[in-house]
Amino acid sequence: MKNVKFLKQDIKVSDIYSMKRYTIKCLPGNMEYIDILKEMETEYLVRFTRDNNGSVKTTEETITRHLFNICVQTGYLNPMTEAAVA
Repeated sequence: MKNVKFLKQDIKVSDIYSMKRYTIKCLPGNMEYIDILKEMETEYLVRFTRDNNGSVKTTEETITRHLFNICVQTGYLNPMTEAAVA
């Protein structure tokens, strides 16, 4: 299986296709979401995608599991349904 580089780390392409996507609470008219690319022991490797009126920006970063869980619990991040991801 082919590997790709994200934040200087090798990730299997098959892992990317099985990633989870969450919407980010944002201003009306904007679309923001986060994809979990890789789960590690204490953190996640994620891709943030922000679409502001057609201007799309993506960044790859790490986020601690603790911070990620707080964001989900407070409603800042919400899991997308399978239909919305496809």
